[in-house]
Amino acid sequence: MDLSPLSPSPSPGLVNLVVEIPAGSRNKYEYFAESGVMALDRVLHSSVRYPFDYGFVPNTLAEDGAPLDAMVIMQEPTFAGCLIKARPIGVLDMHDSGAYDGKLLCVPVADPRQASINSIKQIAPNQLEDVAEFFRTYKSLEGRVIEIDGWRDSDAVPELLEKCVNAAQSVK
Repeated sequence: MDLSPLSPSPSPGLVNLVVEIPAGSRNKYEYFAESGVMALDRVLHSSVRYPFDYGFVPNTLAEDGAPLDAMVIMQEPTFAGCLIKARPIGVLDMHDSGAYDGKLLCVPVADPRQASINSIKQIAPNQLEDVAEFFRTYKSLEGRVIEIDGWRDSDAVPELLEKCVNAAQSVK
């Protein structure tokens, strides 16, 4: 699976998101670009499970040295390797072991029930806190120090996405 020809953003306001981990999973899969496959990286050793489908925006490079992380709110989990055209509606700002590790929160374009969702403000606060608590719990059980800095709305997405796209292009 060669992701190099895939645009990070197929059109303004949208991202291509490659799922690594389906919602409800304790298995942490990661895409290995060198071999072009999804591989089992580890199994979370806690009772928490991924709250949303979780993956990355291809051909981006975030401050942590990996592609920009992204989550997508799905009615049903998809599968590792699934490509989803998604609309980012916000950013979870967090620091993992001192490095910024922001994560996009998105809705799928293919789901007409979510067509009117354009803002993090349209998501229930307790659902957003569930996501933050998931990261606090699983990372702390792995012995990592994280700080959740909060959520920012969709207006924060373009700058973060552009920064990560430019960083990936400068490495090529």
